[in-house]
Amino acid sequence: MRWDNLTGDGEAAAPALFSTDAVVSRTFDTPEFRGITFHEIRARSIVNRVPGASRMPFEWTVNPYRGCTHACVYCFARKTHSYLDLDTGLDFDTQVVVKVNAAELLRRELAAPRWRGEHIAMGTNVDCYQRAEGRYQLMPGILGALVERANPFSILTKGTLILRDLELLRRAARVTDVGVSVSVGFTDSTLWRTVEPGTPSPERRLDAVRTLSGHGVPCGVLMAPVIPFLGDSPEQLRATVRAIAEAGATSVTPLVLHLRPGAREWFTAWLTRHHPRLLKRYDALYDGGSYAPKWYQRRITGMVHDLAAEYGIGPYEPGTHRAVPDPAPDPTDSPGPAQLSLL
Repeated sequence: MRWDNLTGDGEAAAPALFSTDAVVSRTFDTPEFRGITFHEIRARSIVNRVPGASRMPFEWTVNPYRGCTHACVYCFARKTHSYLDLDTGLDFDTQVVVKVNAAELLRRELAAPRWRGEHIAMGTNVDCYQRAEGRYQLMPGILGALVERANPFSILTKGTLILRDLELLRRAARVTDVGVSVSVGFTDSTLWRTVEPGTPSPERRLDAVRTLSGHGVPCGVLMAPVIPFLGDSPEQLRATVRAIAEAGATSVTPLVLHLRPGAREWFTAWLTRHHPRLLKRYDALYDGGSYAPKWYQRRITGMVHDLAAEYGIGPYEPGTHRAVPDPAPDPTDSPGPAQLSLL
């Protein structure tokens, strides 16, 4: 396994994020962690700058984990595991890097004279409230450091464990700008069990939205991913938007499935096992690229926007979600609602 020459986002650079002798690997013989290996490291940096070419609506991120036991077969972050000489499939789901000194590092970096109090986004690579957080409890220290400095931040998660930190989030919202979003792409329980096997159910996630909103922490929903041919029928979209509205979400933002290298191969293997009849349709829709065509994205976005208006959900507010930047306008495109892009 290659540990050296990694920055916080996994790109080759110096100085290294951590050295080989700083890694402690552990396994736990408990049902919730059976088959999972945790690589505990003392990171050298925790606040990561988003590459300049990105269209993200934020410049800085904090990611206390790498790899994710949510095991979502479509996860765009799978490619980052290849930087550690780990595979982007099963290893991503079962080999989790834990930056055990994340809170300590964050306090130090926020106190540095060069830090100007910019917005920090969390949940931008893997979920900071995945199951590992129940054991390592890194987020209370991270949130505490942000509260102490009144530093603005946002969180996107599929993890209901965020409710553990409800009081910290309320404290933060009293002193700075806080954005919280929960990801719910569909409410189909059969689809959820196979495509997002390690996550709380969509119903439990929506309960978390309801609880957060009910305790003074406004919460939006990133409706992602909308999965072509499996979760995109008018009836499915209506059921999902209605459930989101009933949970009290402040906004809903759709995002069609995209398949980057690393995720594409793993998702295709899943599709082959569960829905082989769809393989040719996916090949045609994605045509060798990572994104569905714009006409399809616009159709889904337009339908969701119409349903959101019908159910009285407010519009998307910039900065609320981790990965939904406004794309630059393309003068060759015809007008109409377009999906926000993940880069």
